[in-house]
Amino acid sequence: MNAENPPVVLAGAGLAGSLLAIFLARKGKKVQVYERRPDMRKESISAGRSINLALSERGIRALKAVGMLDPIMEIAIPMKGRIMHDKTGNLVYQAYGKNDSEVIYSVSRGILNMKLMDLAEAHEGVDIQFNHRCTGMNLDRKEVYFQEETSGKAISVQAETVIGTDGSASALRLELMKAGRFNFSQDYLEHGYKELTIPPDENGNFRLEKNALHIWPRGSFMMIALPNPDGSFTCTLFFPYAGENGFDALNSPEKVLSFFEQEFPDAVPLMPTLIEDFMNNPTGSLTTVRCAPWYWKDSLALLGDAAHAIVPFFGQGMNCSFEDCVIMDEKMEALEMNWTKVFPAYFESRKTNADAIADMALENFIEMRDKVADPKFLLRKEVEHLLEDKFPEKFIGRYVMVSFTNIPYREAFNKGLEQDKILEQLCQNITKAEEVNLEQAGKLLG
Repeated sequence: MNAENPPVVLAGAGLAGSLLAIFLARKGKKVQVYERRPDMRKESISAGRSINLALSERGIRALKAVGMLDPIMEIAIPMKGRIMHDKTGNLVYQAYGKNDSEVIYSVSRGILNMKLMDLAEAHEGVDIQFNHRCTGMNLDRKEVYFQEETSGKAISVQAETVIGTDGSASALRLELMKAGRFNFSQDYLEHGYKELTIPPDENGNFRLEKNALHIWPRGSFMMIALPNPDGSFTCTLFFPYAGENGFDALNSPEKVLSFFEQEFPDAVPLMPTLIEDFMNNPTGSLTTVRCAPWYWKDSLALLGDAAHAIVPFFGQGMNCSFEDCVIMDEKMEALEMNWTKVFPAYFESRKTNADAIADMALENFIEMRDKVADPKFLLRKEVEHLLEDKFPEKFIGRYVMVSFTNIPYREAFNKGLEQDKILEQLCQNITKAEEVNLEQAGKLLG
């Protein structure tokens, strides 16, 4: 590597790293990306930990900015709302937005990642080195260290600056912790997750409604299913690690089958590989990572899960990380690539918003596993849509703000708190949305 013209080095070629590499290359930067895993375009990567992605407006904005939206939309499946499944097989539908233009999209993490890597390498000249695990960094010298996973050889790379896109277990975040005056918290849920599959039927068709996210809410746990282009659904069971209803108790094929027949009877006939998937697929953990600051001078910054891992229950993990890339790009443009100014400006812009979506994602877990089956909650959602229709200039529901606009997460969070109070008043003593007192609503909305 030419020490006189060192590259911007990224640790991690996942979704955020690949997208950021494209933004950097288009700013004229030489970009070197080091990825711990093998090249997924050439080698099969182990399945079972790849919760399907829900692409919404923030991610769409980022893909549009690099000209990748159309290719992704070709393999994306629109989901117009949730379909809740109770134990007797009854279905309840709940639209996400006020009309069919407000939808989220089910996309394959792997396909999206591969397309971004293709664009970065083939069109932008980004160099991606696979099987290189980041082991640390000398912050003062801007020297980052890797180990070749195949040979075990240790290497060092001189960088113009380094950006850590190496996920929730970031090695580069550890360097910031060592540097001192760095706040860090990591909170695990008592629940883990396991991926399962509903394959297409014998004719290659979907066995469930295609254009919806399916939820089996069961109070302390739940299962969801998102559609794939091949007619299958990726199912994810979110379940406590321990206890009578916990992963450690479901330790035999007989117990697994008995449990699913009791809790998800309509799904069992659709899952011919249920036992095999359950016994063989790993159990993933769910964690929220918060830290500050996300940078050290002009040497290192963190982006995506390395800075702010969140649980997946608002479908915003990828969207939030992609928005990081957009904001970083805006700061690079406005501050003329001066890293001493870019990194703090990026951090100040994103930190409060990352904290807000982390909180909303945790809240949404309770909503999805429990409240979506509650008639009072369903009534409240209907009232939200009514207010959006009758008072479009005054009311946008929190879910709509998060998923279908680029309103900052913090602003959406704060407005949601105000809306909670208004909705509580409007829903008193009514049994259906049409009974809302619109005059009262207008006054409350101001």
